[in-house]
Amino acid sequence: MNGPQLSELPDDSEQLAPSVSGLRRGALQASELSAVRTFSDGFLLKFLRARDFDAELSLKLLLNYQRWRRESPEISSCLSPSSVLGLLNTSYHTVLPQRDHTGSRVLLYRIGQWNPKDWSAFQVFRVSLMTSEILCTETQTQRRGVKAIFDLQGWSLGHALQINPSLARKISSVLSDSFPLKVRGIHLVNEPMFFRPVFAMIRPFLPDKIKQRIHMHGADFHDTLGDFFSPHVLPPEYGGEGPGIKKACQDWTNHLLQSERLLQQIAAHPTGDIALAPDESLISVDTEQLSEG
Repeated sequence: MNGPQLSELPDDSEQLAPSVSGLRRGALQASELSAVRTFSDGFLLKFLRARDFDAELSLKLLLNYQRWRRESPEISSCLSPSSVLGLLNTSYHTVLPQRDHTGSRVLLYRIGQWNPKDWSAFQVFRVSLMTSEILCTETQTQRRGVKAIFDLQGWSLGHALQINPSLARKISSVLSDSFPLKVRGIHLVNEPMFFRPVFAMIRPFLPDKIKQRIHMHGADFHDTLGDFFSPHVLPPEYGGEGPGIKKACQDWTNHLLQSERLLQQIAAHPTGDIALAPDESLISVDTEQLSEG
């Protein structure tokens, strides 16, 4: 059975056991994880599904995930939605309630809602990490991945000055090969001319596969965005028929806040494998809240 077919099997399928055991064995043999005793099956399956059960690529992804968490504590150690509630309440970010026609989750970021005088690029990027940690607990999202829409209306010099080459490298690394999610598409709308130098700084760190999935729509995005997303997926503000942007953002903010305990456990855990955390009962309650959407 090949990778994509394995990916469709439920977590408790016996056919997944050899792949899970193989990834666990490879991870525990890695010198950088010598202090780790074991990994839970569910945690390992996130990485296997994100790489279609390719053993070598799944192990590389798992090791990269562990490495960036260790090397970037300023980003990874605080996954608290309430700490950035002011930013979330500006309707800066949401995960749209409907998946697209391929089953992908669709994320929306409205850069103009981010005031760089109030929120640092690190804090803003943490919002992406919180959402990513929640989404990669969803089996359907492990299989179908995510697509992101970045609305760059309001992009200013203040935003550009927040993103230096070091941060650009970290963001690119996490986006491309250090997080157990498949990035199926990145769509930019309303991008101004002076966004291009920042994008030029990020682009070299992206793998070719991601570069090919970046689409720039400009100000006339209402027509072209519809080529990629059905009307029921997008909010009316983006030419669709889904819930309005304010409601979609508030609903996702509430979902993040309900997941605060889970996110803080992930941030505090040495490997992020919260299935190994001591308070199993609390985790199971939080996980049930993350039902398939």
